[in-house]
Amino acid sequence: MWALAVAFGGVFGAVQIVKLSLEEEAQVSDGALQLTLYQYKTCPFCSKVRAFLDYHQLPYEVVEVNPVLRKEIKFSDYRKVPILIANAKTSMQLNDSSVIISAIKTFLVCRKGLEEIVSYYPAMKVTNDKGKEVTEYQNRYWLMLTEEETLRLYQSKESQKEEMKWRQWADDWLVHLISPNVYRTPGEALASFDYIVREGNFGSVEGVFAKYIGASAMFFIGKRLKNRHNLQDDVRQDLYKAANTWVAAVGKHRMFLGGSQPNLADLAVYGVLRVMEGLQAFDDMMANTKIEPWYQRMTQAIQDQSKAQ
Repeated sequence: MWALAVAFGGVFGAVQIVKLSLEEEAQVSDGALQLTLYQYKTCPFCSKVRAFLDYHQLPYEVVEVNPVLRKEIKFSDYRKVPILIANAKTSMQLNDSSVIISAIKTFLVCRKGLEEIVSYYPAMKVTNDKGKEVTEYQNRYWLMLTEEETLRLYQSKESQKEEMKWRQWADDWLVHLISPNVYRTPGEALASFDYIVREGNFGSVEGVFAKYIGASAMFFIGKRLKNRHNLQDDVRQDLYKAANTWVAAVGKHRMFLGGSQPNLADLAVYGVLRVMEGLQAFDDMMANTKIEPWYQRMTQAIQDQSKAQ
């Protein structure tokens, strides 16, 4: 849910191993995964994780979190989304969308124990340029594979580096264009919150408050975010430029950045952009950039994979 997700959720967090209650712990077959995703449906970081899970045909349960009370994640010290609970012999809690994706993809390729894999993404407390302590991760965009496994997955080292580069671009730049664009005008802000309330887990009173008070607040916060990220006065131009930059990276001779099939960067960019569907910013992006053919191919690729389950 765009800026709400940044405020309540965000991309940064910890990766924790948690022992769930006996009732929650599932006995699963060797190598199998039982997944539960705690999310805000309209959060771009959560959308990234869903795109990844859907494309890789990984069944998962969804728990829509109330963004005000967040009682659905009261079991967790980490109070942001996405949170993924993975049951594979032991029950583990994974946080941070990019770490979730890297860890689960590594698990699918190498079949090491998930607990071991998660240990390869240690959390570090650092102080940002504003003097605030934040959590960062080592290896966030790396898949922890042997050289043989890496060669089996990637055509070359260059393609691996390219995937990592654009996954980071989606997190560090593209995602920050969403809120200023969907809250660009009072009308767009109201339309965005109408969508958020319809898709989210709000009570009736909370929904009315979120739609009208939230839309008004986010219109002004969107302006502040525009300044924070040094966007142009017409923030659409930054969105258009980013879309065309991505299309140029894919190139004219590839269906996807990953070649004939989407890679993790394709899924990340698609997941971020998908949260704007149905809104004016999305329609404008489709009409004023070259991204639509790639976007349609991504939609079809994920649908085809889902049907194959």
